[in-house]
Amino acid sequence: MGHREHRRQAPRRISVGVLTISDTRSEKTDLSGRLIRRRLIDGGHEVAQYRIVPDDPARIRRVVREWSRSHAVEAMILTGGTGISPRDGTIESVERLLSRKLEGFGEIFRFLSYRQVGSAAFLSRALAGVCGGKPLFSLPGSERAVRLAMDRLILPELGHLIQQLRKSE
Repeated sequence: MGHREHRRQAPRRISVGVLTISDTRSEKTDLSGRLIRRRLIDGGHEVAQYRIVPDDPARIRRVVREWSRSHAVEAMILTGGTGISPRDGTIESVERLLSRKLEGFGEIFRFLSYRQVGSAAFLSRALAGVCGGKPLFSLPGSERAVRLAMDRLILPELGHLIQQLRKSE
């Protein structure tokens, strides 16, 4: 079966948990989280959960583990905490929870980002993988990065990814 056939058979409506990792953002100032939710809804998907947590590894892992076990959440999108400052711990927090990494996501994200921001793209630690049988995407906190990832990578393949993961069920 080809890629186009897989896409035709893929679910059209996915329930997604959106997690913003930030020590400073509130629901009112979380522009990236708002953008993710808007893009999901505009794409016909459902926002099953939305939360903001500080950049604290234990709290990040707690939410990811909870959502990975929840029947209401079929995929997870995280934004923030992916930089290289001492407080940026999202990648280290979630990486070890992944049963599989999707290296191509980060590679392609950085390639597309390079076209927008030049050499600063290599500072991005965008990550994707499978956690609890569900896709997990970890994006930088900037609106521009979120827009790029959602429009060019996540939304075009989300249903297909879910369909592939459900094959083993």
